[in-house]
Amino acid sequence: MSPGDEIYRSYCLEQVAAAYDVVLLTGTEPSWERPYVVDHAVADLHDDTALLSAGRVLAARHEIAGVVTWDEWCLVPTATLARGLCLPANPVEVARACRNKATARSLFARHGVPSAASMTARTLLEAGLATMTIGYPAVIKPTAFAGSIGVIRIDRPEELPAAFEFASAGASQSREDTAVLVEEYLDGPEVSVECVTYRGATTAVAVTRKCLGPVPFFDETGHTVDAHDPLLAQVAPVAAAAVKALGITDGVQHVEMRLVDGQPRLIEVNSRIGGDMIGHLVRLATGIDLPKAAADVACGRAPNLTPTRHQAAGIRMLSPTASGTITEQQINQPFAAHTPWLRQVQWIRKVGDPLLLPPEGDLFTARAGFYIVTGRTTAEVTERLDTAADEITVTTRADR
Repeated sequence: MSPGDEIYRSYCLEQVAAAYDVVLLTGTEPSWERPYVVDHAVADLHDDTALLSAGRVLAARHEIAGVVTWDEWCLVPTATLARGLCLPANPVEVARACRNKATARSLFARHGVPSAASMTARTLLEAGLATMTIGYPAVIKPTAFAGSIGVIRIDRPEELPAAFEFASAGASQSREDTAVLVEEYLDGPEVSVECVTYRGATTAVAVTRKCLGPVPFFDETGHTVDAHDPLLAQVAPVAAAAVKALGITDGVQHVEMRLVDGQPRLIEVNSRIGGDMIGHLVRLATGIDLPKAAADVACGRAPNLTPTRHQAAGIRMLSPTASGTITEQQINQPFAAHTPWLRQVQWIRKVGDPLLLPPEGDLFTARAGFYIVTGRTTAEVTERLDTAADEITVTTRADR
């Protein structure tokens, strides 16, 4: 359901379609998705009545075995549709818990999963009172949004009013909860654990190491996945405990955490395949097909999680150092043509388009594109990401 953005998510639909006949329920008429689907219906995915009506129309034409999404905004509608069609899925209440960071924090605390101190605030006064309990530095973030939009770190009380306004602007875009959270800042490197849960048993298949943009924001600027990463064994039990605490019994999870003094502390659990091409990186590094695993689990089948590759892969986002209009973007063509480890260069914008960095913009407005490389180890991938960066140009002119 809801295939998402073509640039970042087409690999998911392509891989599922290689194993299953796909019937698509989407909010807009399909375009790029058509080669991968055998039928479709268009409906307002956030209107339960319209959603269930369209789902039943498709179910009357096809024998539906399961429902799956990798769209963050459609986790609750997907659970709602599965319940309406009597198909296996996590309960709607579990999907809601995954979407609401305040609910998730309380469940982590109840089940003893190491997380961060957190308090809900609907006014600046409440946020100020929360910082008196949690202390500084603190993180201010929307309760139910995504993509690090509206997430900001503050180090002093005088920074709170502007930060609360910034986080509230992000929270106001949510369909589910417009409150803001004030949280303890977890100081340490950030990673995610890519997991597959089948009938209550969670398998951590890979760990993703992340690069973040300039403080005080939390925009993700790159990721690396290494099939031999020794960190996986350490973080896997905590990721599995977090999945269990939320009540998730089936599906693919993208579990974000930070290593504080070397110990994992939970940020959040996303009950879907990670964004920014992370599922593709996992396949390049390990051979494990997360989109197919998601479809298998949704259809009640045990997924194949046996690694068939043992290398590393990485992605880096292409963003300027300052907001402005793109005046030049290019890659050295001879380099690209003769560099087999440069697996993909993808432009999202074109010359003449604006790029807007935080705080005025977000990850959707700040990126000109991305590129992906492979290598034998994380160190080699990082070196190759740096080498390729020297061959790629993105230039902007400041707008007046």
